[in-house]
Amino acid sequence: MTALLELRDVHTYIGQFHILQGMSLRADQGQVTVLLGRNGAGKTTTLRTILGLTPPRAGQVMLGGQSIAGLPTHAIAGRGIGYVPEDRGVFTDLTVEENLVISERGQGDLAGKADFIFGLFPDLKRLSRLKGGQLSGGQQQMLALARVLVPDNRLILIDEPTKGLAPILVEQVMAALHNLKSAITVLLVEQNFTVARGIGDHCYIVDAGQVVHSGPMKEIAADEGLIQRYLGAGG
Repeated sequence: MTALLELRDVHTYIGQFHILQGMSLRADQGQVTVLLGRNGAGKTTTLRTILGLTPPRAGQVMLGGQSIAGLPTHAIAGRGIGYVPEDRGVFTDLTVEENLVISERGQGDLAGKADFIFGLFPDLKRLSRLKGGQLSGGQQQMLALARVLVPDNRLILIDEPTKGLAPILVEQVMAALHNLKSAITVLLVEQNFTVARGIGDHCYIVDAGQVVHSGPMKEIAADEGLIQRYLGAGG
């Protein structure tokens, strides 16, 4: 496998708090790599560190073999990284269509991707004239995912896409993520182990700002003791 993204011994502080304490991981091209761990383990900070929102104080962040640590966030995004935050970040006063249009990096990005995006999220085409604030939580999540597909991103970082969603909407988001696997590399933070197990190829378990275990998702899912220890959930 070819690593699209690599973190090597990354240390990140938020104020005086040492959050990432030697984080090392890789996301291979064309796979869904999952970060698992309890709340406060450092998963969201890992995504924010990759994007330069909480810059690393030490260590390396490599995208396609080139260092991106220390670059401003807009420059990192411009190298082909999309981000779906936990709060979705939908512009509530803009329509669905406007939310998609402002995600373009180049004129015509949306037109070139429209068939693919609306194939994944057909409801968004029907809802295109509604404002983001009029959408349900599940519809907002689909819009947040759709926005990062508008430009030519190589990697998307997704933070807990199924949090707070009804089971039927969780299934829709999972189906969309399955379909994305053939087109883009994903680094996913997910608390719902059933979801993670269903879509992940490789998994890193994070605790206290470090990777404590990693391996193919199938192997980790089969280790009930490991899951119970670090996630407090049955397999």
